[in-house]
Amino acid sequence: MTATVRLAGTKHRDDKMSDKSYSEYEDIIFLPHHQSKVRRHMSMHDRAAQFGAFAALTGYDAAIEETARLTDERIEPDESVKADINGKLVYIMEHDFPSDPITVTHYVPDPYKDGGAYKTNVGSVLKIDSVMKIVYMENDVKIFVDDIISLEGDSFKE
Repeated sequence: MTATVRLAGTKHRDDKMSDKSYSEYEDIIFLPHHQSKVRRHMSMHDRAAQFGAFAALTGYDAAIEETARLTDERIEPDESVKADINGKLVYIMEHDFPSDPITVTHYVPDPYKDGGAYKTNVGSVLKIDSVMKIVYMENDVKIFVDDIISLEGDSFKE
């Protein structure tokens, strides 16, 4: 005697059923599953990946990190510091842009929120645009004169 194992509530094709919905599709319900001849069969791993978790809040983590990122307030140097920086810039222009490295500490405004950061660049000054008030340094560094808070170098120790 052969035992047939069935899940509860399922029907087998040998069962006589009076259910109208079943009988309407009886001609196709037990056909073999279609397999494409053009596309290769997708692996179980790839099929499962389609239904895996996704980031419903795309960008949320980045927004939290951006909010938590700290910025510095801009320091406005007093008149004596501004005069010192101006004197050093004039010295550089009068001495035909010496190749001695200069350390410039300047403010860089944050493009995304209020505040900014202080950055220090070390290198030679290539050009000073006195009209636009921009200092051009090597490595394509462009610094606005009004953002400079400190200018140091061996050239100024004479």
